[in-house]
Amino acid sequence: MLLAVAEHGSIGAAARALNLRQPSVTDRVQRLERRLHLTLLERSPRGARLTADGATVADWARDLLAASDRLEAGIAALRHQQDSQLRVSASMTISEYLVPRWLTELRTSAPDISVALRVGNSQQVAEDVLHDRADLGFVESLRVPPGLRQRVFATDELVVVVAPRHPWTRRRRPVTVAELAETPLIVREHGSGTRETLTQALAEAGRDALVPQLELGSTAAIKAAVLSGQGVSVLSQLAAADDIASGRLRTVSVADLDLRRRLRVVWRNNTTLTGAAADLARRAESAGTQVRGPKER
Repeated sequence: MLLAVAEHGSIGAAARALNLRQPSVTDRVQRLERRLHLTLLERSPRGARLTADGATVADWARDLLAASDRLEAGIAALRHQQDSQLRVSASMTISEYLVPRWLTELRTSAPDISVALRVGNSQQVAEDVLHDRADLGFVESLRVPPGLRQRVFATDELVVVVAPRHPWTRRRRPVTVAELAETPLIVREHGSGTRETLTQALAEAGRDALVPQLELGSTAAIKAAVLSGQGVSVLSQLAAADDIASGRLRTVSVADLDLRRRLRVVWRNNTTLTGAAADLARRAESAGTQVRGPKER
């Protein structure tokens, strides 16, 4: 309601846009002001406009409502496993941090399209598409198996992360590849694109061994382990960005180690992307330029 007032310039106009009675909108905005202990609107005979505090809250509210829409779209796709028009399988990093936004946009432009989403590691996603359990897949692995067509839609990068009090945060020089390779790491399971990228990067740097301290099946579990001080991990910048920006995680530079990777959309060789599948692939490619690395405080 606050955003509607900001957009339409008055409480009355906002009420009409929301198909509500004006006293109802007035009452709810006032209740929001009392709850926040802030004056959000400056009222006058000519209408209502946001105060400086109101403008700040409105900016935050836009992000919150957009996140809520993405959450609803993602949950609906996970729940809708039958009679779906589009079956999608996505690796964990992509499904957690990219797919919900695409599904929200898809549902907005074509509300009659229903989507079923399967989540797994990149190897499982490829198998879903190969065995016709999914019409479209999104993977972060270095390569895809025979039988699949592929298209790169974004470039991602892995980052080495530790808890704020880890000894590596006090170093003035980057960690060496040898030090990282010899350090027991908290890693994803075999079949994960993140683990495959790390293993390949170490091999190209002359280190064939990867020393797992813990093998965990989700990014969330790995972040929890690192945050609790259990060790070092290597995660997608997509997964770590918010925690790095808030200071909950710290990044560590590693000299002479290339941790970049390509994110791909895949589909079966004998099929052509049409309809909703083609639309979703286009949205992924369009959003690919917006994939950015984390900014640390």
